[in-house]
Amino acid sequence: MPASITLSKISWATPDGRPLFSDFDLSFGAERIGLVGRNGVGKTTLLKLVSGDAKPHSGTVSVGGSLGILRQNVQVASHETIADLFGVAGPLAVLQRAEAGEATADELASADWMLPARITTALSRTRLDALPQTRLAELSGGQRTRAGLAALVFNEPDFLLLDEPTNNLDRDGREAVIALISGWRAGAIIVSHDRELLENMDAIVELTSLGGTRYGGNWSHYRQRKALELAAAEHDLADAEKRMAEVARKAQATVERQAHRDSAGRKMAAKGGIPRIMLGGMKERSETTGGDNARLAERRRAQALDEAKTAREKIEILQPLSVRLPPTGLSAGKAVLKMEGVTVGYRPGDAVIENLSFDVTGPERIAVTGRNGAGKTTLLALVTGALKPWAGTIAMMTGFAMLDQKVSLLDPSASIRDNFRRINPPSDENTCRAALARFMFRADAALQTVSTLSGGQLLRAGLACTLGSAPPPLLILDEPTNHLDIDSISAVEAGLSAYDGALIVVSHDETFLENIGIRRRLELPGDAGG
Repeated sequence: MPASITLSKISWATPDGRPLFSDFDLSFGAERIGLVGRNGVGKTTLLKLVSGDAKPHSGTVSVGGSLGILRQNVQVASHETIADLFGVAGPLAVLQRAEAGEATADELASADWMLPARITTALSRTRLDALPQTRLAELSGGQRTRAGLAALVFNEPDFLLLDEPTNNLDRDGREAVIALISGWRAGAIIVSHDRELLENMDAIVELTSLGGTRYGGNWSHYRQRKALELAAAEHDLADAEKRMAEVARKAQATVERQAHRDSAGRKMAAKGGIPRIMLGGMKERSETTGGDNARLAERRRAQALDEAKTAREKIEILQPLSVRLPPTGLSAGKAVLKMEGVTVGYRPGDAVIENLSFDVTGPERIAVTGRNGAGKTTLLALVTGALKPWAGTIAMMTGFAMLDQKVSLLDPSASIRDNFRRINPPSDENTCRAALARFMFRADAALQTVSTLSGGQLLRAGLACTLGSAPPPLLILDEPTNHLDIDSISAVEAGLSAYDGALIVVSHDETFLENIGIRRRLELPGDAGG
């Protein structure tokens, strides 16, 4: 029987009562599915429902076949090894006793002599250079992700369930995961914002508050379909606005015709040519006709307004953020940053960065790249002055702003509006509101407390407060796309594309770097794996 997963009439709500799924239906076959949607729409919850980690409040989940599950941020015990993760610690121990001449006859009869080679093959598919006895606690987060994926491949499940598998991976790790998935021929449901990875899907399923919509093909096909939907919504809006104008024109013409007839009747009455009883009837009919015409015109106007409102809302959902920002005034020849012979580390004698020199001139866009542990975050700490070099010099010649993954420049207890006014003290209320609106924080949305924002909203709020009024000449970003949904990434890309200052960005997301116009790279040579 072919492997399959079916969710039927599923309902589920968060502990505070917010419904995520209601009468929800979705099915999966032996195909690679990219699961996308905005933060908080229920992507991870859907994986939990499929895996059995969460139970639906109503409806059924049917799974035909075995599951291999990769979860985010799994805690590991200090003694656990890669062999434990693969579930082969016992069989490996048998082989070790056999090599030492200590195995029993039964153990020798059941020994899997190909097991070490199979483990090595699985690890090589994720490009992880490690031994089965390596403790998981000794691995970086990225290495543990690779080990977890290798364990899934080793056990050959019918379905992979992967939740953001390329998060926290360096470029080599991301390429390994993408290569693995591109060659995977069983089923897979993958929650991801990694557009390179999503290019290897057989279909995209988009989750919204209305349910799940399947789009055949990979990410590029999905974006083409969404572009067609946007064009259709814009056409619908244009039609609705034409109908509104036509309704208004016809209503005015009707009013004018009725006024003309009433005027003619009054003139005839003034001449005394119409009996009094007929005048009363004519007046009553005029009032009735006028009332009927007004009610009909109002119904038509309300319908046209409703159609236009629906079309506008659909466009707002489909259309990526596009912003226009005030210029920074940074000239092409202006010296922004200069580092000469810089060396730094955290333990004496163990330099993370050694004898590094580089400079930034004018509105350059620079990506800082390198393997996990190479010193990228350390370099940003040097640039911002949070860390002092052991040797060498650093000169910052312009104003700058730093946006880390937690957007620490924002006060979590204050509103977006109050943060903006604090960061941009010369701005008045109108300037503040206009700047926040450009980043989709309109009206009451600007009054949200920062601590209540999703990851995507948080970074967008940080960009709004930093770039909205008087942008600094240099913006520094540390892994800005981690944990963001794709709509939020698109919004961030739009904001940065409209920025005319200098950028220093740490990111492993090649699509993001291309979309924001990176033209220069600073590759750090650290040798730590990720």
